[in-house]
Amino acid sequence: MENTELEKLITDIAVRGRKASLSLQNQSSQNIDKALLKMAEHLQSKKAALQEENKKDLEAGKRKGLSAAMLDRLTLSDKTLASMIEGLKEVAALKSPVGTFYEERVRPNGLNISKMRVPIGVIGIIYESRPNVTVDAAAICLKSRNAVILRGGSEAFHSNSALCVLFSKSLEESSLPADALQFIPTTDRTAVEMLLSKDEQIDLIIPRGGESLIRMVAEKSRIPVIKHYNGICHVFVSANADMQKAIPIAVNSKVQRPGVCNAMETLILDSGLDLQKRKSIIDALIDKGVTLYGDKESCILSEKIIEADEKSWNEEYLDLRLNIKTANGIAEAIEHINTYGSRHTDSIVTESQHEKEKFMTEVDTASVMINTSTRFSDGGEYGMGCEIGISTDKLHSRGPMGVDDLTTYKWVVRGDGQIRE
Repeated sequence: MENTELEKLITDIAVRGRKASLSLQNQSSQNIDKALLKMAEHLQSKKAALQEENKKDLEAGKRKGLSAAMLDRLTLSDKTLASMIEGLKEVAALKSPVGTFYEERVRPNGLNISKMRVPIGVIGIIYESRPNVTVDAAAICLKSRNAVILRGGSEAFHSNSALCVLFSKSLEESSLPADALQFIPTTDRTAVEMLLSKDEQIDLIIPRGGESLIRMVAEKSRIPVIKHYNGICHVFVSANADMQKAIPIAVNSKVQRPGVCNAMETLILDSGLDLQKRKSIIDALIDKGVTLYGDKESCILSEKIIEADEKSWNEEYLDLRLNIKTANGIAEAIEHINTYGSRHTDSIVTESQHEKEKFMTEVDTASVMINTSTRFSDGGEYGMGCEIGISTDKLHSRGPMGVDDLTTYKWVVRGDGQIRE
């Protein structure tokens, strides 16, 4: 496609998205929920056809040499589709914040002033690999009455195209504007840069993918961007930890699904923890096939631990590799996390109330986990139905982003003829 044609296509998509976002404000909540439930039905009834389209992407991914973790993220398995269906039902059941009033106050002159929750408007999602993002993002945007423009990665083009066709059908069957969800039908990377220039029509960009994608979007966008560069998540096992909790938490945080952003990348062991207890955690990880990189003190725990270097602490492995750090108490553990962490998710395993509170207060992270796995840092697990992404920014949202996070507010001032003197 020539650049002039592509520019015309992207401009048209953005303009239609803006119009649809305004039209959504007049739609009933019943129709919006109906569309979400219709999509859940279509995912179930069209599962075989979706998996056939997904197979094309998986076969192309294997030819390109995608890693096992990346192929896992790309796969529309029965389990993934079931999770997507459940997420749609949960989002449909949520109470929308749109139209609610809060922070109401009455001034001495009788003016009634309040804030009203409103949609952000048009949201562009630029993402890689995971086709479930197509459905999650569309569902949360629709529930919060935002129009969404989706630009998935080339590696999931067939899967994303098929999912968007079904979602558009669901919108039409529910008397909603079809342009409330649009998919950019090209793998041409120039389309992304063109999309990022449409600041008059698009209100927010959310990139989901590798650090290079997110940095490129943040650097080139004329539209505000909510970022999540990487997920360097930590688990600190204190000398006061219950080992019956510590070992399963450490193993689950790394092994349950290593290719996702809330998987642990560095395990911090308290030097006050008994040597045998430290070895038991290490052995459990090695038994699960995890390759370990450690500081000098960690290396004495097993001959299988490879000595780490300074770069190791900044690595987001996204596979069965893990750093082991030794800390002389909780203060040193917190310092390490705040130095090398990505403000995503960090966990402490301890029975000390003082340590729980210190960790919760002092670690600079979007999600603090206490005596539980980092893998719970997820919109679905937080009761949000699903998520549109995880923000490691502090403005406008932080952590897993759901329906509430895709709203802003307008001031509403009610009077009875007052004029300012």
